[in-house]
Amino acid sequence: MARAGERISANIERVIEGKHDPVLLGLAVLLAEGHLLIEDVPGVGKTKYAKALARSIDCSVRRVQFTPDLLPSDVTGVSVYNADDRDFEFKPGPVFANIVVGDEINRASPKTQAALLECMEERQVTVDGVTYSLEAPFMVLATQNPIDMEGTYPLPEAQRDRFTARISMGYPNRQSEIAMLSEHAAEDPLAELGPVSDATEIRALIGAVRQVHVSDAIKAYAVDLAEATRRSADVRLGASPRATLQLLRASKAWAALTGRDYVIPDDLQYLLTPVLEHRLLLTAEAHVAGRSTGELLARIGSSVPIPQTAVRGSR
Repeated sequence: MARAGERISANIERVIEGKHDPVLLGLAVLLAEGHLLIEDVPGVGKTKYAKALARSIDCSVRRVQFTPDLLPSDVTGVSVYNADDRDFEFKPGPVFANIVVGDEINRASPKTQAALLECMEERQVTVDGVTYSLEAPFMVLATQNPIDMEGTYPLPEAQRDRFTARISMGYPNRQSEIAMLSEHAAEDPLAELGPVSDATEIRALIGAVRQVHVSDAIKAYAVDLAEATRRSADVRLGASPRATLQLLRASKAWAALTGRDYVIPDDLQYLLTPVLEHRLLLTAEAHVAGRSTGELLARIGSSVPIPQTAVRGSR
């Protein structure tokens, strides 16, 4: 598992330099059967990273450019009348792929964003009363600009809660940016990027992640972290039970990618911010006081008691 993760992440880093942790985290979300939201300012490589991850795996990939006039049927598909058969024929939309790259998802209307709710949670699409299953692996890899930028819509709470993790690319360091000017100025590295894995291997890796051991103490620790967000006076909407489940699933994938077949508290600590931060809503008083969800989660991570029992429990 660790070798496969390094092979795929190294291939992505041929395009995205100096961002090893975000790259590996995105891979962990894929193996945890989740969905990834990449939020940052324009020009830092959000879409390029999404394309690089998709191209590193030899499976079906579809891209959706979210715009204000995009319709839900443009995403899920539509039934079209076939004059020869005198019947309606379903034309699948771009969501029928292993990896769906949603570029600038928050530039579409909330109605169109809601078209992804069923497929992200239930791995299926219902059109005109007929339900169509989506093939595994399935991942929505979406990018968005910060909501204070012109032409953006805030993602609905139900939509954000379906994204396993949110990451930011950030600006590259000086050395990586100089290297980018040398290597990317003449040609696009994406053009020569080939797959180093396929859907069959990804399904096998997902199966291996499911077998990663989680002790009862670690499960209780995950619930303690989630409950701490719900009890905080600064929080209007805390972590949902779905968030707790996805925190545990992502921790299992992260443990496997780092060469372990069991989860330790450090895994949950590391993933606490990327998995929970985008789900929390602060109170108006917390906003006025200048407090942030990142600071809140840092306090929770340091204040919630870490289980002292053996990591493997009674295995």
